[in-house]
Amino acid sequence: MRILIAAVAVALPFSALAQDRGPILSDVVERHIIPGFASLADATGALTQAAQTDCSPNSPDLRAAYHTAFDDWISVSHLRFGPTEVDDRAFALAFWPDTKGFTPKALSGLISNEDAAVESPEEFAETSVAGRGFFALEQMLFDPKFSDQGNEGYRCALIRAITTDIDDNARAINADWGDYATALIQPGDNALYRSDDEALQELYKALVTGLEFTGDTRLGRPMGTFDRPRPNRAEARRSDRSLRHVELSLIALRDLSARLSVDHPEIADDLDSAFDKAIIRAQSLNDPALAGVATPRGRIRVEALQQAINDIRTIASTKLGPTLGINAGFNSLDGD
Repeated sequence: MRILIAAVAVALPFSALAQDRGPILSDVVERHIIPGFASLADATGALTQAAQTDCSPNSPDLRAAYHTAFDDWISVSHLRFGPTEVDDRAFALAFWPDTKGFTPKALSGLISNEDAAVESPEEFAETSVAGRGFFALEQMLFDPKFSDQGNEGYRCALIRAITTDIDDNARAINADWGDYATALIQPGDNALYRSDDEALQELYKALVTGLEFTGDTRLGRPMGTFDRPRPNRAEARRSDRSLRHVELSLIALRDLSARLSVDHPEIADDLDSAFDKAIIRAQSLNDPALAGVATPRGRIRVEALQQAINDIRTIASTKLGPTLGINAGFNSLDGD
């Protein structure tokens, strides 16, 4: 569902009103959004082909294709509006956090019952989102509980059904951005976005919610508390991707922030420096599954990374937002 932009408190000072937002909107759409989803669709196509060629969980080519496609999804996963939200596509691609353990339950159910839904992409698309997408595929490829469970032929069919479903959703999102791009770039009184300001606020929301999710969820969930760290809650830990997701997200969000702040060099420099600090901290951790949160030293290092992300959020909310005409009362989690 489209965010009810008008319901969010917005302050539009004269300087904000005077700016031409069109070039910024066009730049973000044409150089940040469209290429990202096109790359994802290419990668998921390769993933599907790899599964058709060799569905063995230990296949080097299948695992490499999984990593490439997952990289591309994480790099656009902050764009949770428009085509990604149609038919719950984003959840179908990446059902996480899975606080109730629905994914292993869904996979076990499919395998134990040898559910015939795997034989039809249309029927498989109607199954639980918990048994679909990258996190379901991760468990099929990297968790012995599933890579050895049930009938080998059925497991192969399930892996192929999951990859086909991932590709179908990625391609649908990419195709839909053809029309949605026009709506974002060319707002109007009777259009999806009534003004450039509404469209720009959608993109600003993508930035701040992306930072929030990476800091509070991707890092916060495995951190738990000092007395009770929860490393097993790390995102994509089975395939050692937890820290990589943080890094990829920061790189993508850095690009988005640079495009949104292009008319304000001082703010752009502040954001770039803050992103640089956070990315360097992430790259220096050498803790792929964030297992180090279980140790005092490891936790301190992850806390430092989380603080670096919070510093970016502060700049975005206190400097970039007001400059774009979005006041401090903006709540990134309001509306959906």
